[in-house]
Amino acid sequence: MHMLNLGILAHVDAGKTSLTERLLHTVGVIDEIGSVDDGNTQTDSLALERQRGITIKSAVVSFAIDDVAVNLIDTPGHPDFIAEVERVLSVLDGAVLVVSAVEGVQAQTRVLMRTLQRLRIPTLVFVNKIDRGGARYERVLENIAARLTPAIVPMGEVAEPGTRDAHFTLFDDARLQAPLLDLLAEHDDDLLAAYVEGRVSSERLRAALARQTGEALVHPVYFGSAMTGAGITELISGIKELLPPAEDDVDGPVSGTVFKVERGPAREKIAYARMFSGTLRTRDRLTFRDGEEGKVTAISVFDQGAAVREGAVAAGRIGKLWGLGDIRIGDTIGVPRKSRADGHGADAHYFSPPTLETVVAPCRTADKGALHLALTQLAEQDPLINLRQDEVRKEISVSLYGEVQKEVIQATLADEFGIDVMFRETTPLCIERPAGTGTAVEFNKKDPNPFLATVGLRIDPAPVDSGVEFRLEVELGAMPYAFFKAVEDTVKEALEQGIHGWRVTDCTVTMTHSGYSPRQSHAHQGFDKSMSSTGADFRGLTPLVVMSALREAGSQVYEPMHRFRLEAPADTLAAVLPVLAKQRAVPQTTEMRGALCVLEGVVPVAQVHELEQQLPALTRGEGELECAFDHYAPVVRGTVPDRPRTDLNPLDRKEYLLNVTRRVGG
Repeated sequence: MHMLNLGILAHVDAGKTSLTERLLHTVGVIDEIGSVDDGNTQTDSLALERQRGITIKSAVVSFAIDDVAVNLIDTPGHPDFIAEVERVLSVLDGAVLVVSAVEGVQAQTRVLMRTLQRLRIPTLVFVNKIDRGGARYERVLENIAARLTPAIVPMGEVAEPGTRDAHFTLFDDARLQAPLLDLLAEHDDDLLAAYVEGRVSSERLRAALARQTGEALVHPVYFGSAMTGAGITELISGIKELLPPAEDDVDGPVSGTVFKVERGPAREKIAYARMFSGTLRTRDRLTFRDGEEGKVTAISVFDQGAAVREGAVAAGRIGKLWGLGDIRIGDTIGVPRKSRADGHGADAHYFSPPTLETVVAPCRTADKGALHLALTQLAEQDPLINLRQDEVRKEISVSLYGEVQKEVIQATLADEFGIDVMFRETTPLCIERPAGTGTAVEFNKKDPNPFLATVGLRIDPAPVDSGVEFRLEVELGAMPYAFFKAVEDTVKEALEQGIHGWRVTDCTVTMTHSGYSPRQSHAHQGFDKSMSSTGADFRGLTPLVVMSALREAGSQVYEPMHRFRLEAPADTLAAVLPVLAKQRAVPQTTEMRGALCVLEGVVPVAQVHELEQQLPALTRGEGELECAFDHYAPVVRGTVPDRPRTDLNPLDRKEYLLNVTRRVGG
């Protein structure tokens, strides 16, 4: 039996979870269709998901289509939970992107489609809600072609859209031939030649469609309704015939990726892993992440809707693994997987990072310790919940995608850990980039350097989105490798907080000087730390050198910017434009579409929430605002924002040395 790991993706409220329920019912896995409104769906199992009617965590269910076993992964649609979608993408063989027949292509739909195309994940488009008032067939197709991709293949047509009797009928081969040939021949010269010579059979055309769909060159479009069941049988046939099965090398070396981590009833850690190669068995010992090891104590695999205990999980399948206490999301199990076609490995980031931050505090002071432990466990399940512990102020900050995420964290802490929390005001997460080149060096045994180490560093600006790269201009054999590693690790740690307290990125740090005091000991005595360099000397000195070099280079603070698209009645423009200006939004293009005006431009992330709150009143409730992270821009107006430091502050040499010496001495 072939395996297919299939993702269901969409903008929030397009009907993903309802479609999952309908698919499971149609193939016979469930007898009754659950309702998102009633909170009784198969995949939304969290209490908060049932209360709010949205998907927060990805969930796996399974079913069979003839000889194809499908693991279906329902993902969140709300942009605040895009991190949950990101980790799922690395394990998919194919996807169904759901679009509403009423609202059409929305902001999150576009973000998802761009990423699916970049990763070359075979994707079918399913236009849902054809039974709803306002549903349109031709308009949605035009919308998809204009705003998602022109490489679409409508697989049929809709009759009586907008009514309970709406239904979808597949085109016959004769109706499909002309549009299919035009599209498929762009990527298939042999097909074009056969067409010119009149040798194209229906079978050859269908085979070419399946091949190019599998290569993510074209995207078949189906229509239907998850509520009435219209078009579902046709979609299931398309999933079986057009999406390629998993590549499974069961005899190869064990290789897999962890895409989800959850806690069981006894708070034990359970890892969800997609296997790409080999067969993993209970009691096998595994290596993952920098040589960590663990022993698998139990395995479940997905079969006909449920997870069932098995003794092994083979390539192509998804397994739930117990016993790996140190496992984290994104970890590679066994042999690292080959990179995707675009050069990104399984641990690559496909979406933008969180751009907001807030301080979370317990309502009861006695819960401070328990809160840190609880948030650490939540961060295990969501690696983009970055925790920032401020020892001076005794505060914990978390990074966010949006305000809804705060509600989820708050409810989860209350329900699962019994901790009531409150949040401070949400603020944007800025970054720093070097403005120029800076150098600094401190020599061993020369005042004012109290450390037995020589460290010289140069910081240079690097291209945008290049991160931090560490290089050597000194001989690798000039001192023990452990000392070089201590410098490199400490450089990256120190750059988490720059001159203004923000993470420093897009730079190259080059080690220009190195030196150490060799291991020495007194006669008949052990190793003398006072005369010999240790890793602590390099870890203590490096932050001082990094900050001195960064001071000389200068650093520029950049704030996160969203690209916005605002569609509003043209007669409300006079009221909207002053508000956009007040929120520092910069319209870059304006287009009139009859009675509507479409504005596109950029706006600081810090202003997006307030803009969303004001627009309904300004546009009589008819305005539609789409926002998505676009880039970081220099802060050029007002006071440059500073972020309180949480380290020992190497910018204040005297205070830093006092604290470091106290720690070492203790």
